[in-house]
Amino acid sequence: QVQLVESGGGLVQPGTSLRLSCAPSGHSFSASVVAWFRQAPGMEREFIAAIRRGGFTYYKDSVKDRFVISRDNAKNTAYLQMDSLKPEDTGVYYCAAGNVILSEIRRTRTYNSWGQGTQVTVSP
Repeated sequence: QVQLVESGGGLVQPGTSLRLSCAPSGHSFSASVVAWFRQAPGMEREFIAAIRRGGFTYYKDSVKDRFVISRDNAKNTAYLQMDSLKPEDTGVYYCAAGNVILSEIRRTRTYNSWGQGTQVTVSP
């Protein structure tokens, strides 16, 4: 199992931006899909965005006008650009990777590699 490492979280005010990064430790991405999930306080981990190796992207409806997922295969890194952040975006953001079929892309259980998470707090 590949260990993923996230970075870029922090405490920010509403309306500002953050960019999260995700990279494997010790191995390159071999998975077909890299995704971002978020776990808010008291809530289950939920799907935020995913990107396939070929560049197709998928988003949670509430973030699709504000967040952009990207993947730099040459740098072996995935990103989540988050703009116009809102307090409800607060949570621990996790990077995940796996060979995931399209019908399962929004479900946590089909990803076999995860990071430890990075905290994003949006507060005035």
